[in-house]
Amino acid sequence: VMKFEPGATVLDVGTGGGFPGIPLAILFPETRFYLIDVIAKKIRVVQGVVDALELKNVKAEQKRAELVKGDFDFIVSRAVTNMPDFVSWIKDKIKKQHKHTLKNGILYLKGGDLTEELKDFPNATLYDLSEIFEDEFFETKKVVHLPLKFKP
Repeated sequence: VMKFEPGATVLDVGTGGGFPGIPLAILFPETRFYLIDVIAKKIRVVQGVVDALELKNVKAEQKRAELVKGDFDFIVSRAVTNMPDFVSWIKDKIKKQHKHTLKNGILYLKGGDLTEELKDFPNATLYDLSEIFEDEFFETKKVVHLPLKFKP
């Protein structure tokens, strides 16, 4: 089970309509979430949801991942691109010191056969969502945890 410690920071890249950032922000109110997307109307929708739910732990902004300043405990996303490209966008945005059960890094929701895409990332761990959710939709879906820049 994934758990963010209080004070954790999470960047949601390509949040679209706010997934997974908004549900995570609801589940973890003591974690700060920064939701970004390059499409302005998607961010307007996200901001509307954030305002309606009165979420104080979410900032939403139209921005490319490469232009984000700062560092984060985790970077989450829903399959916005292949893993090598994604890592190149965010590799310098992970905090070096960790305070969580999971090592700081990427939590990436993706489906299909990821063997080729992850061949250069031997430390990636795959979690099958079909073991958690019974719906047929989740049969091929996974969460990839890729720790980056970890120091004990």
